[in-house]
Amino acid sequence: MTQLQIGPHTVQPPVVLAPMAGITNAPFRTLCREFSGGKGLFVSEMITTRALVERDTKTMRLIRFDGTEKPRSIQLYGVDPVTVGKAVRMIADEDLADHIDLNFGCPVPKVTRKGGGSALPYKRHLLRAILREAVAGAGGLPVTMKMRKGIDDDHLTCLDAGRIAVEEGVTAIALHGRTAAQHYGGTADWEAIARLKEHVPEIPVLGNGDIWSAEDALRMMRETGCDGVVVGRGCLGRPWLFGDLVAAFEGTGRPAEPTLKDVAQIMLRHAELLGEWLEDEARGVIDFRKHVAWYTKGFSIGSDMRRKLAVTSSLTELGGLLDGLDLDQPWPAGADGPRGRTSGRNRVVLPDGWLDDPYDCASIGEDAELDTSGG
Repeated sequence: MTQLQIGPHTVQPPVVLAPMAGITNAPFRTLCREFSGGKGLFVSEMITTRALVERDTKTMRLIRFDGTEKPRSIQLYGVDPVTVGKAVRMIADEDLADHIDLNFGCPVPKVTRKGGGSALPYKRHLLRAILREAVAGAGGLPVTMKMRKGIDDDHLTCLDAGRIAVEEGVTAIALHGRTAAQHYGGTADWEAIARLKEHVPEIPVLGNGDIWSAEDALRMMRETGCDGVVVGRGCLGRPWLFGDLVAAFEGTGRPAEPTLKDVAQIMLRHAELLGEWLEDEARGVIDFRKHVAWYTKGFSIGSDMRRKLAVTSSLTELGGLLDGLDLDQPWPAGADGPRGRTSGRNRVVLPDGWLDDPYDCASIGEDAELDTSGG
């Protein structure tokens, strides 16, 4: 069976939960891991290097891992090589994680405006400096990176970035088959994943984009030759997708098709885990609200009930509303399609003059670092 090697860590089957701000916190990772039987790799939401170095309270909570999480994966976002280096050394020295992933894929304006995320690989020398500091500071910890095809179709960066990553000792690369300008719109370009795999045969390449089912994951592996898959929006409201992925890769079963009753139980458990993690039941339920539409997509529950579910603030209230639904509904046909953000912006917010010269050596000051983690 296919397996993926990330430094000393064997990931089998080769499936990775993509870091998603505000989503892939410890409770959600726990749910996904439970369905997968602990198989796969589950990455934290984005941690800002500056906030980590400054030991920001929220950030320190975001990097707390459940005792059963092995390996512990942190995704770091940073634009300043010195700060990235400090953050990585802190993780290594204080044994805060077992694997570090670097974010060069985020397309949101507050990140790209600072030259970070999917804007950064355009500056080849800056990318190299960050990767060099990260790998040097990590000691024995594997460092991977996640990126996009480029800024837009006229400024593609993934092949250059992949070569730089290999030269600087990065362990594996994940490629989202969209440009920053596409955001989450249109169709992911799986052909770009195949081209990157051919370009950097020395290290594993993981594919990301438009994996809505376990069959999509197998198809991506077949069509691109990639070494593993990274699943993001496909698991929103579908943490059992990781169980489906394990079953598909191991050839042991069919995809789960939970009834609404099953889904309601998972929803309550998710909200309960959030409350325990935040040490406040009401805050946990309020944080859970964003997941309601994803979990209930395709089921017949009515717009009035959807509105009520979206304003609950206690487990009792949430449970009562769920009990009032027609829980015998089978898994709805066509409920597996796109969820989460689907818009394309077609414009990337960049620092002034960013595109003038991909090789200028102007570094970005420490003040460009975001001061908060998790989006």
